[in-house]
Amino acid sequence: MLWRRIAHSQRLTAVREHKVYMSLGANLGDRESNIKLAIQQISELIGPVVRQSALLETAPWGFSSANTFINAAVCSQTSLSPREVLNATQDIERTLGRTQKSTDGQYHDRPIDIDILLYDDLQVNEPDLVIPHPHMNERQFVLQPLSEIIE
Repeated sequence: MLWRRIAHSQRLTAVREHKVYMSLGANLGDRESNIKLAIQQISELIGPVVRQSALLETAPWGFSSANTFINAAVCSQTSLSPREVLNATQDIERTLGRTQKSTDGQYHDRPIDIDILLYDDLQVNEPDLVIPHPHMNERQFVLQPLSEIIE
């Protein structure tokens, strides 16, 4: 439990910290730099990254491309809600140049992709946010880095 002093108040308020596991992938531009910049932004916008996997180079999954991916997984401590984490990851993606999300079920090359895999033991089932990630167990490029950092 983290305690924070509220501005203009002498009262201390408990802030619940959550563990959120995320996968990252990039196959456009300076892939390794994009991953590192995304991790830095996660630390700044979501919360400190407490675990980080090694980088893994993989073939594209779900579509054809000559560009291979660099993948990684991180665990961050956050006081944000799952919705706030999603909004932050989408902001990071836009900042790093991602313009196209796969809304039609088709995957595309991208400078960065960040997916929320797990948020504590919470289950979320909303149209644009499902936790645990519904396809993570089908994807070795997610499972291998995740296995390095999960408790």
